[in-house]
Amino acid sequence: MPANKKHLTQSPWQRLAKITAGFVGGYTVTQTLGMVLMLWWDFTNALITLQFGGFILWSVLLILAFLSKSGLKILGIYLLLTALFSLVIYFNHFNN
Repeated sequence: MPANKKHLTQSPWQRLAKITAGFVGGYTVTQTLGMVLMLWWDFTNALITLQFGGFILWSVLLILAFLSKSGLKILGIYLLLTALFSLVIYFNHFNN
């Protein structure tokens, strides 16, 4: 049974933004969160946890990007989260 056209994204730019946010944005949020966790936890335990939890988190972020109304808004949120986690990593690096 084909999908109802009224529920599909009509704009190709919104579709591209959702795909980009889901794959790239979700991946960068997952990786930077993993790096932050490695700062606070034992490195080995965080790495083993992220082998499983990272994939689950990335897939949830991917699904959330496709469920959102605006691809640009979710891309912006993912970029802000990535910047926030990157700043935590950056400032922690210079404090040690």
